Amino acid sequence: MGEERGVYRVLVGKPEGKRQLGRPRRRWVDNIRMELQEVGCGYMDWIGLALDRDRWRTLVSAVMNLGRSVKCGEFLD
Repeated sequence: MGEERGVYRVLVGKPEGKRQLGRPRRRWVDNIRMELQEVGCGYMDWIGLALDRDRWRTLVSAVMNLGRSVKCGEFLD
């Protein structure tokens, strides 16, 4: 039972392949966080807000419309 167990192989095994060079890729989540920080809503619980489609669409359209200033408190309950 010892050496053929998966846990043992992970613990003492050597990983194969190479890690990519350079900075890590930017994820979708990172893009959302950066955009919210740019408009001053970095503290917002955007994941909870995204679960309510109507409020999320309102936020996205407000951020996309550059003529309107965004007040983050409008979108939080």
